[in-house]
Amino acid sequence: MKLTFDDNGLHKKLAPLTLTRPVCDIRFGILTIRESWCKLLHVTAENCSFNTEPYLNCKFAAASSDQLVIAGNVKPTTELAHWVSTLGENEKLMVNGVWVASGSSNADKVIDRSISQFIHIENSWDIFQMAGDAIQIDFELLTAGKKSAPLSATNTLIGNQLFIEKGARVECSSINTNSGPVYITKNAEVMEGCMIRGPFALGESAVLKMGAKIYGPTSIGPHCKIGGEVTNCMFQAYSNKGHDGFLGNSVVGEWCNFGADTNSSNLKNNYSNVRIYSFDTGQMTDTNVQFCGVLMGDHSKTGINTMLNTATTVGVCANIFNAGFPPKYIPSFSWGGFGNERFILEKAFEVAKNMMGRRSVELTTDDKAILSHLYNSLA
Repeated sequence: MKLTFDDNGLHKKLAPLTLTRPVCDIRFGILTIRESWCKLLHVTAENCSFNTEPYLNCKFAAASSDQLVIAGNVKPTTELAHWVSTLGENEKLMVNGVWVASGSSNADKVIDRSISQFIHIENSWDIFQMAGDAIQIDFELLTAGKKSAPLSATNTLIGNQLFIEKGARVECSSINTNSGPVYITKNAEVMEGCMIRGPFALGESAVLKMGAKIYGPTSIGPHCKIGGEVTNCMFQAYSNKGHDGFLGNSVVGEWCNFGADTNSSNLKNNYSNVRIYSFDTGQMTDTNVQFCGVLMGDHSKTGINTMLNTATTVGVCANIFNAGFPPKYIPSFSWGGFGNERFILEKAFEVAKNMMGRRSVELTTDDKAILSHLYNSLA
């Protein structure tokens, strides 16, 4: 089976995460949306293609033949995957009034279904708001028929929804699963003194630093290093918040770094709903969301003691520093974050190359092409 993942018209609505990836490659739960579908449908990465923005096709291959098309913003369940796998070439699946998949790009025979457990993202803030349900779905998928590795006796466990993959290290910490499952992936480490309240997931080779306080629902992607206080956040991969400071109700891209004592506000002083920058309209937009911290694109960084406003949106490759609160929208390639000064593209490449090199990952020609497009589109 071959799959094509369609952005479903949400490229700009789900930015800044989608500035550097298709919608389906957003981590939503323990896995990315694409990883969940591929696991359920038994499809390898090599058999995936993407209906996404043309500038992303250098890294994410465009569809070369007519094949099964899936909405990249829908989180799959076992039931959804079964319905999709039985679609005929001329059939399209609608669930609860939402398009989920088509047997081919020209399918026009509608199959209507209803399901109680159905989640999909349409706005960037949906990623953290629906994180608990997404973590539960992936937890059930990843643990089915498997037995957890034992938890060291140095820890305190409350509840019974804990799964630890072989090779993970957890010592002298408190884990409460009464409010949701906790999943610790192979080679991940929970250092001494951490306090975890589910739903929570720690990705492969990720680290919780000593004394970290984690409130669910939170998912930390592979190779991240997280410390301080975190609540209801979704880290994609390879990003660091290694020191004290608060981050709540946020979505963080890849290769980001929060300087020591960076703090984000996640609630306005007047307790009203927040306004968030829309890449779709280029303006601030009203929401029905009361709690929101930071929505940060790939390769962005904050200096030490940075203070971030409620519902701050940060583009790609922004370098944020200086005293005071920066604006609520910080464009890609901002230097300082307070004015019109831009991060020189070649310098941004250098920083990305240095950070990625520390994890033995290469900044590829395709990566540079995507970042160059974003840089030039700001001109």
